[in-house]
Amino acid sequence: MKQTILGAGGAIGIELAKALTAYTSDIRLVNRNPKKVNQTDSLFPADLSKKSEVFKAIEGSAITYVVVGFPYKTSVWKELWPAFIQNVIDACLEYNSKLVFFDNVYAIGGNNVNHITENSPISPVSKKGEIRAEVNRLILENIKKNQLQAIIARAPDFFGGTSRQNSVIMNLVYDNLVINKKAQWFCNAKIVHSIGFVPDLAKGTAILGNTPEAYNQIWNLPTDQQRITGEEWIQLFANELGKPNKFTVLPNWLVKVIGLFVPIMKELAEMNYQYDRDYYFDSSKFNEYFKFTPTSNAVAVKQAVEQMKESEPLATAR
Repeated sequence: MKQTILGAGGAIGIELAKALTAYTSDIRLVNRNPKKVNQTDSLFPADLSKKSEVFKAIEGSAITYVVVGFPYKTSVWKELWPAFIQNVIDACLEYNSKLVFFDNVYAIGGNNVNHITENSPISPVSKKGEIRAEVNRLILENIKKNQLQAIIARAPDFFGGTSRQNSVIMNLVYDNLVINKKAQWFCNAKIVHSIGFVPDLAKGTAILGNTPEAYNQIWNLPTDQQRITGEEWIQLFANELGKPNKFTVLPNWLVKVIGLFVPIMKELAEMNYQYDRDYYFDSSKFNEYFKFTPTSNAVAVKQAVEQMKESEPLATAR
């Protein structure tokens, strides 16, 4: 049974390819320049912004996983995401492929992030959130009207696996501590902020895709249910690196000012509602249904730091 990963070169895609070997040896990896993760993987180079190439990539797939990460820029998202997901939906309907969409929680805004469940209302308060909400609605409408077989699998911010470049906690905490600088955090380090561990999120995505009764639902992917603050996250990294727990907090106004000069900070500024109040991601539905115990936050940090030591021994030795 062919299972296809669109966006296979990213952190989630790489770990998902590993996890899918528990279910099939027929895995197709799709991106501009795919590289094998498993020996039996088939590689399918494609430009996923083009409808014809999306259709070719999905043809023959029993299950299609979308783990694409378009450049983190609102204008790019607005241009690419709705058209791309409509092409994916149309191709899945054309070729009778099930769809598993790896999503973030940007469509959920305001105080609804205080406790995020599968029943949390779509309530975007950011431009990126509005785009993700549109993507969610397209999938849900096609489930209802066109009998699309699909899952929306949601994840909070994440780290671990090969995830570093697009991981806020690795950029703000690990990257600073490892060179003896103060860690950084957005808005308020005293409040709860859930973060997922990439290997668990990928394994959860593979489990959902290969569970027929999981379809036509929203699922929060497995995440440690400990309520942990930004300061406590920094402490975990400091402990593993043998560094003092020193950090600075970047208030939202400062992030906006920095954004005038640093493009990525401009893009992050509108998402700071996730850092100025409790942001708790509840995956109890998944954990209980599949009897799954997520990796603890402490163990996840330990594994992430160990992996960085293996890949960057000089940096971690500073």
